[in-house]
Amino acid sequence: MQSILVSACLLGRKVRYDGRAKTSSDAVLAGWRREGRVVPFCPEVSGGLPVPRPAAEIEGGAGGASVLAGKARVLASDGSDVTDAFLSGARAALAAARAHGVRVAVLKEGSPSCGALSVYDGTFTGRRAPGQGVTTALLESHGIRVFTEDQLPEAASYLRTLET
Repeated sequence: MQSILVSACLLGRKVRYDGRAKTSSDAVLAGWRREGRVVPFCPEVSGGLPVPRPAAEIEGGAGGASVLAGKARVLASDGSDVTDAFLSGARAALAAARAHGVRVAVLKEGSPSCGALSVYDGTFTGRRAPGQGVTTALLESHGIRVFTEDQLPEAASYLRTLET
C-alpha cells in the first residue's frame, strides 16, 4: 500500500506562517488517514522556520525550479532571505518521501514551498503566478507526483494506477 506525503497544515497542524492550519475535510484524505497511508510534513518548519513567521514569496513569482537552480530567492515580507530554509525543507521532504516509498504527494496550493499550480508573485499583494513551490519542484524532479488539496480525486485515481 502506497504512502502519501501530505502538507501538515492540511491535516490540522498549526504550522502555517500565520500560526494556523488549513485543515481539509475531504473524504479521500480522511480515508487515507484511516488506512495509515499519510505521511504528514511541513517543509518550512522542517527547514527551520518558526511558527508564526513572516509570509514568504518567491521573488518575481519565478517558481521553485528557479530557486533550486540558484536563480531566484525566497524572501519574507520583512525583507529577510529565507531561501536556505526553503531549500533545506524541500530536501527534508524528499528524504521523508524516499524513506516512506512515497510516489504521490498532496500539498497546499499557493505556498512558496508546496504550490503545485501557482505561487504568489513575490509582491506580497495577493497576486498569484503560474508555477510550483520549492518542495513541489524538487519532488516532481525526482518522480514524485504532486497534487493540490483541490485535486484529491485525481490523486486517488493516480494512486490506484500505481497499485494495480
